[in-house]
Amino acid sequence: MAYRILLVDDDPIFRESLMTILRKRGFLCDQACDGKEALSKMGNRMPDVVISDIDMPRMGGLDLMKEVRHKAPEVFFIIVTAYASMETAIEALRLGAFDYIIKPFKFDSLILKLNKLIDHKELLLENARLRHEIHQQYDFKHIVGQSPAMMRLFTLIRRISDSDSHLFIVGKQGTGKELIARTIHYHSPRKNSPFLSLNCNAYPEDRIEKELFGYEEKGGYTYPGLFRQADTGTLYLDEITDLPLSAQLKLLRVVEQKEILPDGTSVPVRVNVRIMAATNRDPRKEIEDGHFREDLYFRLNVIHISVPALAERKEDIPLLIDFFIRKLNQSMGKNIRGMSREAQEILKNYAWRGEVRELENIVERAMIFSRRDVLDVRDLPEYLTQKTGPENQNIPPGLSLDEATKKFQYIYIRNMLDKFKGHKGKTARELKISEPTLYRKLQEGTKKRKEKS
Repeated sequence: MAYRILLVDDDPIFRESLMTILRKRGFLCDQACDGKEALSKMGNRMPDVVISDIDMPRMGGLDLMKEVRHKAPEVFFIIVTAYASMETAIEALRLGAFDYIIKPFKFDSLILKLNKLIDHKELLLENARLRHEIHQQYDFKHIVGQSPAMMRLFTLIRRISDSDSHLFIVGKQGTGKELIARTIHYHSPRKNSPFLSLNCNAYPEDRIEKELFGYEEKGGYTYPGLFRQADTGTLYLDEITDLPLSAQLKLLRVVEQKEILPDGTSVPVRVNVRIMAATNRDPRKEIEDGHFREDLYFRLNVIHISVPALAERKEDIPLLIDFFIRKLNQSMGKNIRGMSREAQEILKNYAWRGEVRELENIVERAMIFSRRDVLDVRDLPEYLTQKTGPENQNIPPGLSLDEATKKFQYIYIRNMLDKFKGHKGKTARELKISEPTLYRKLQEGTKKRKEKS
């Protein structure tokens, strides 16, 4: 990209000399003898950069800069002055000049300042492009659904997008809680500030407080923590009810006093962060069981969002399938036109333990293996197309009720382990049993299978 430069100076020899050098460097150049002529030349098209003298007849450089930047703040100024006055330079910077240079100067010095300006401008353009992409990615259209439950959700999140209050999101794993949080953030007054997320059960108890609030080592490394990194933005805390009670107390202080106390220091640090908390459990049950602080819940639950499970909005499944096909066509370079009605009916009648995330995975898998432009039953996983019933669950007839119950328990536990990718702690918590009980039931089921074989 060739940058357009307007050179404004009342010395024609200086203008011509500088324009010759700039053109040789690949810049598109125009010139004006003072601020008035410069404004008339900007009528049709604004330059990228103005290099302007300060002291000129009719209109000087500072007045020109005030007028131009009021109308077009994207135009950058480098001010040229013959006076070695810091007051003049400081005033130019205060009014919005990118830099200044004092006459007489070497042209190479000006080229260095121009290159620095261009790097800065391109960084701003790249950041603006990325922000636009992020805003597009988290547009409301990416939350798919026309069911009554989803229409109520759309109405709520549109109404609260302008709010700056903390919020609490409840929904099963895979329902899209973080997508909703990000969408609200990128339509809020904090949209140009960071959105950071933390899974509260992803860190051991002795580490998570440092991750959240930071720490300082005497004469050594300092880690700011997520709250300082998210300052003026949003922090999304997933599985908030898994946060250790000691960390919950410190989080309560942040909510109430808007300050953190990093580990290793006694000096509090002010922070301005919107908290979006989420859980896949019933927060009131967690409070009753002593796992979650009631005062923290009340502080965070200013706005409550309940995300419907897929079972509550099965009429949205065809819309979701179509959305995922269009999305995956782009990323996979495919041209799948849709899915057969028979295959859609199978997916509508399936019990979605993994929610929307599982549905997307199944559509992606079907698109990978399909050799047709319309997905059908043959492209679905075998466990979806098999008939349900006792045979499918390998529970033979003729067992006593106790034996059948134990058999079903073992199958159900194995399914839950698959859901949590073999994580026994998460599986036990979801089943509301202790880990030793989980191990015992798995061992009993495995032993029974070995005895049969």
